[in-house]
Amino acid sequence: MSTVDGNNYSTLSIDRIGSVLRITIDHPDSDLNSVDAAMHADFTRLFRELKREDEARAVLLTGKGRVFSAGGSFDWFPELSTTAALDHLRRDAKQMIWDLLDVEVPIVAALNGHTVGLGASIALLCDTIFMADTATISDPHVRVGIVAGDGGAAIWPLILGPARAKQYLLTGDSVSAEEAERIGLVNKVVRADQLSDEALAFTQRLAAGAPLAIRFTKLAVNKLVKDALNVAFDTSTALELVTFRSDDHQEALTAIKEKRAPVFRGC
Repeated sequence: MSTVDGNNYSTLSIDRIGSVLRITIDHPDSDLNSVDAAMHADFTRLFRELKREDEARAVLLTGKGRVFSAGGSFDWFPELSTTAALDHLRRDAKQMIWDLLDVEVPIVAALNGHTVGLGASIALLCDTIFMADTATISDPHVRVGIVAGDGGAAIWPLILGPARAKQYLLTGDSVSAEEAERIGLVNKVVRADQLSDEALAFTQRLAAGAPLAIRFTKLAVNKLVKDALNVAFDTSTALELVTFRSDDHQEALTAIKEKRAPVFRGC
């Protein structure tokens, strides 16, 4: 039985290729597939529903156009200025990430372009990651004066180790496809024009495997990921909410509008 209906999502396109469920990030109002309230709600709902998906044996997650997801929309951030709005965001964010890890069928991410912020966290929490040779991946929360609180503070160190993770999390620097493969951040880099076919072929291979064995092996491995999130997620999210209310965050948003470098003061 399928629990995921593509008609229920405004920023995600969904189709089925045999026993593979393909989900494409396709925001009608953003060429960069930026995360706003609508997309955040769609992802929260998607992973909740995927936990009960019985028809598909594997999932392929990718983006439409030249970007997988550019991360949080700067137009959305000013709406997150009240305690009520931030608390709603916190609860949705936690439910989204925990549900993602509880999805039993394997999820393959195909990073077709720049993968930023929450987009990067979701991608890195998938089970296997293919990346176009023209793509980059980054978590630049600090560049807008906020903490990497949507899972990045847990999954980057788990994959890379604390020192290298902090190199990228404390600077917000982008990681090229070549470097991402070299340091083990992603599984495989392929030519951009071959990404769709190669990622789909691998997803179909997983879908053709023994369903119970694959699902249960994934759940066992994800216990390790959950341990990392149990340590870091609530703390990083709480600190992120603090920085959303900071002068430095407001300065970053103002600087973006004025097309200048921000001047941070630590308050």
